[in-house]
Amino acid sequence: MTENSIIEFQIENNDEITNIIKSKKLKYNIVTYGCAMNEHDSEQISGILEKIGFVKSDFENADLILFNTCCVRDNAEHKLFGNVGALKERKSLNKNMILGVCGCMMQQKEYAENLKKRFPFVDIIFGTHNIQNLPSMIMDALSKKQVVQVFDTDGYIVEGVPVKRVNSFSAYINIMYGCNNFCTYCIVPYVRGRERSRLSSNIIDEAKDLVQGGVSEITLLGQNVNSYNRESSDLSFSSLLKELSKIDGLRRLKFLTSHPKDLSNELIETISECSNISRHLHLPVQSGDSEVLKNMNRGYSREDYLGLIDKIKKQIPDIGLTTDIIVGFPGETEKQFENTLDLLKQVKYDGVFSFMYNVRKGTKAENMEGQVPIEIKRRRLQELMQMQNEISYSINSSLVGKRFEVLIEKEARKENQMCGRSMCGKLINVNCSKDYIGKYVKVIIESAHHNSLSARMEEENV
Repeated sequence: MTENSIIEFQIENNDEITNIIKSKKLKYNIVTYGCAMNEHDSEQISGILEKIGFVKSDFENADLILFNTCCVRDNAEHKLFGNVGALKERKSLNKNMILGVCGCMMQQKEYAENLKKRFPFVDIIFGTHNIQNLPSMIMDALSKKQVVQVFDTDGYIVEGVPVKRVNSFSAYINIMYGCNNFCTYCIVPYVRGRERSRLSSNIIDEAKDLVQGGVSEITLLGQNVNSYNRESSDLSFSSLLKELSKIDGLRRLKFLTSHPKDLSNELIETISECSNISRHLHLPVQSGDSEVLKNMNRGYSREDYLGLIDKIKKQIPDIGLTTDIIVGFPGETEKQFENTLDLLKQVKYDGVFSFMYNVRKGTKAENMEGQVPIEIKRRRLQELMQMQNEISYSINSSLVGKRFEVLIEKEARKENQMCGRSMCGKLINVNCSKDYIGKYVKVIIESAHHNSLSARMEEENV
């Protein structure tokens, strides 16, 4: 198989599998951990399961329960094993029940083997590269065979996988898979494989089909979308965005995630010029200190990053900025942590996803000297979060009385409120009914909070 080969999804013995599943009236439920990439993987898994006759159900009534795992978040293994262990008795009482675990954690073979030994009643274990084989794995499980499939091969792209979307108005599209950056703290290149980009024509066709079906917001996914087709004669990421932005009926075009070292001037200009490209940019900095960034193998310095932020703000004044930050990376001194706090003050992010550094097996940072004690990491995390809360609240308070257009996505926590996001990524709670889910409404901001805004609808929406 050549590098970046394209495989068309197909199900062997489809009629046989479907007849068995429908005759047993089997239902499924997927528990998803982690990022948007994992969420979209679960949409594809749902699409495959419904293609072969499964019906979606709640967790308590499902015959097939599948845990789609993440290996980035702390304590992921402990949480997963607890949830799997809790199903042992239930599985013994339901002869049709199939229990499966998949995703990034299972791509690390030691985790897959550990799960197999500790929980022999788990029927299916598979990694990130073989979702397309799920029907045959289910057939084996129905025959009481335990299946463990963790493939090393990642040099192909599977097209035509059925997808069961979470909603009808907003959709994810993978434009690439894998990562070549090998940041010293990150396990993703080892579980998602090396970078491989989909053909732009396939992406554009998928987007057009989605919009024709009623989708008005599309989010492009990749571990580093800025490096899409970096070594190909196909469209660059900026050119792809321009082509997609021309699709009639596509009101919002978003993307995740950008790497600072690869964010080009062309991309900044494209965002500025195309009115339906989101004015929200998630640009993970990870640290505000150049020496720490070097040890993380991030490929840019503090000065590089701040220069990039300045350029973005000048060309896109209404941009909403968010980031990721790791505190307590091996060897991080108090002064280096203070440099991160200072960067927060300079950039003034709308929001920050902050984490304590935790060892990930198989990464270079696992064996680095100068591991920071947990109590210091906790204190630094609290300081960072407190500072960012103040910054976020100050920014949000300045928006009271402003007008925004919001795509209403779902019910909010507060009764009789829905929530959605503005073009610049702001989470806004709106006093309106469920009838507005999937619709764009104009609102006026009435009050501010640390992580969200509250608003009333303008009269023209009613």
